[in-house]
Amino acid sequence: MKNFKNLKVWQKGIELVVDVYKKTNNFPNEELYGLTSQIKRSAISIPSNIAEGSGRGSKRDFNRFLDISLGSSFELETQLIIAKRLDFINEEDFSSLNQQLDEEQKMIIGLQKSLK
Repeated sequence: MKNFKNLKVWQKGIELVVDVYKKTNNFPNEELYGLTSQIKRSAISIPSNIAEGSGRGSKRDFNRFLDISLGSSFELETQLIIAKRLDFINEEDFSSLNQQLDEEQKMIIGLQKSLK
């Protein structure tokens, strides 16, 4: 599992991060160190933990990092809902990110199941 760049779940996670950055560019400036920062950190955490976990010595360790990645995805989902309710993000962008996030969560869970 050491070559994380070959993992589809990691590749999709990177795509999600790029899209999150693009779609949060127009958030209010006063949110730069608040919700915007939190959203970006949660998004980055998803593929980062997949990469870190893949380099660990055991399936158990990898699974633990996948758990962290999944937790970050739920954190991101919550933050996007807040951003939508505050009208920082439009419905189209919210739906697009939410769809990507749902796919990423399913892939993480699937990878976890394959490790057992």
